[in-house]
Amino acid sequence: MKQHLLHILFLSIVTIGFSQNPTVKVEIDTTNIRIGEQFEYKITIDETENVIIPKLENLKNIEVVDSLKLDTLNRSLVQRYILTGFDSGAFYIPKQQIFIKNQAYFTDSLLIKVASVAIDTTKVKKFPIKGIKGEPYQIDDFKEYIIWILALLIIVIITLYFALNKTEESTSETFIPKLAPFQEAMQNLKLLDDKLLWQNNKTKNYYSELTEIIRNYIERELNIPALEQTTKELIFTLNNLNKVNTITTDKDTIEKLERLLIQSDFVKFAKSKPLANDIEFDRKNAEIIIKNVKPAVISENSETSYSSPVTIVEKPKIKKHSLVIKILIVISLVLIIALISYSASQAKSMYESKNQQLENAK
Repeated sequence: MKQHLLHILFLSIVTIGFSQNPTVKVEIDTTNIRIGEQFEYKITIDETENVIIPKLENLKNIEVVDSLKLDTLNRSLVQRYILTGFDSGAFYIPKQQIFIKNQAYFTDSLLIKVASVAIDTTKVKKFPIKGIKGEPYQIDDFKEYIIWILALLIIVIITLYFALNKTEESTSETFIPKLAPFQEAMQNLKLLDDKLLWQNNKTKNYYSELTEIIRNYIERELNIPALEQTTKELIFTLNNLNKVNTITTDKDTIEKLERLLIQSDFVKFAKSKPLANDIEFDRKNAEIIIKNVKPAVISENSETSYSSPVTIVEKPKIKKHSLVIKILIVISLVLIIALISYSASQAKSMYESKNQQLENAK
């Protein structure tokens, strides 16, 4: 009785041990195919949990056409593959590694024979070798020409735009004639009065502009560098010119000029603040100085004196281009560019056709 119990226990242990080891089975539906034919490669695993089937590896001269969906059949997993071969010969599908519950299992390797297909060349109709056929033109073939045409067109339009606008702007400019020294000085005095500088506590600016108007008048009228000379140098020069009768003035006018220039120097450099009466007095003296200082004899090189009339020289009118002319110019340029691009494309097609003829001749 004890021996029977031991046998039953041993058989149970062996059965449980075998049942715990899953099996991996591999099979193919055929072992012989012709080049390009397909066959099925199937892996069957009698376990459904914790199974990892990697991709087929190390296939030589055998290619995977498709990998079918993993199926569950009778508590087993079935993975099917569609394989084919394009080289004749006998090839092994090597062992594939499969992981079941983190343990590696290997399939058996299988032999597949790929046979070549015999072709009866006597029944195959032969055709002569054809020449190289040129592809039809596409928009990409002319992309480079289109870019060049657009670039040239933009340059031409920009050039015409600025050139024509410049012509129109030049015609709209007003020509301002140069005034005689006396007229310019009197006009500047009037403009200075309109600014109301000393009335707005800008006495320094007022005297700077006032003395500049006087110095500029003397420099233009007498041809001496009055703007660059100091007060002493300018008074010394005027006294010398008065002594030799080069200028027409009097001693009192020169003294008034000296007092006005000294007063201006005090205001500009010593921050002196003259009274309103003094400023108005200096303004009147400035006009007296301008009226009483003039050259004794007007030379040919000197500018027009205050007594001479001002001649207004009209600027020659520049003829504007009409809108029709502008449009015609633009259209002409576009046509020229289009003609150049068309000629280039024709030359390209002729060159390609000639090369094709040479290839056919060979």
